[in-house]
Amino acid sequence: MKLFPSISKDQIELPQAFPMKISQTAGVSPTFQRLHWHTALEMNYIQKGSGYYLINGARYDFRQGDLILINSNDLHRAFEAEDLVMTIVMFDPAYLALEQRYDPELLVPFREMGQRFDNVLDRRHPEHTRLAEIIIQMAAEFERKEPHFEMVIRAQLIQFLAYVNRYFAKNKAGWPQHARGMETIRGVLAAIEANIAYPWTLRELAEAAHLSPSRFSALFVQAVGTSPMDYLIQLRLSQAAHLLESTDHKIIEVAGECGFRNLSNFNRLFKQHIGKLPSELRS
Repeated sequence: MKLFPSISKDQIELPQAFPMKISQTAGVSPTFQRLHWHTALEMNYIQKGSGYYLINGARYDFRQGDLILINSNDLHRAFEAEDLVMTIVMFDPAYLALEQRYDPELLVPFREMGQRFDNVLDRRHPEHTRLAEIIIQMAAEFERKEPHFEMVIRAQLIQFLAYVNRYFAKNKAGWPQHARGMETIRGVLAAIEANIAYPWTLRELAEAAHLSPSRFSALFVQAVGTSPMDYLIQLRLSQAAHLLESTDHKIIEVAGECGFRNLSNFNRLFKQHIGKLPSELRS
């Protein structure tokens, strides 16, 4: 099988005039637990609950009050442990091009993630609470959309990033080992997504990564959080849910297009992972 250079990115729609989106999510939908990436920069504030992120192969546990930064192109997926509610801020890095003329290091916390900065900011730092308050204020401004809210949020974002630069920089030599290992399986992940219905075997995937099946499985679990075959099932079910909601294809056709040869097995797995039968989702 031909390997593709990268997993297709998520298309994050940001308004051209104000390329920022602030939203609140409760839990993590099974259809969005796949490994993904996007060019937008992302900041998360954990309002409630707990869980963990897998970012470029490393696991980051989080709980209420934590602040998480995710860089452009980082492969990541979230998992809920309990009652997760988070505020998500996404913005186009080009939005701050003017400010970077005067402060070239404004976006360094994203560019040097894993070196001078950590994805999860140190909650023990005395300035951590101030940063959380800025995110809360940004979300409130975005929701109310009062006159000139765009400028208020822009100023708050600049203040947030300036404080991260000032207070949370660390001295770290080189990238951690997990970042190097992540590159080993990027091509395999891309191949899976590019041909989701292909009847992949563990041996084929391991050979594509030039690793033994046992070594590949261990590296995959570290990077993605589930075994290769479990992740393949999740991707197929996510695609099936999309097709059921966006097309009028028969359920048996959707199952076949997504790599399921047995309809009863498809129904069972769909119910188990999505929480509904395919027919219930469509209705």
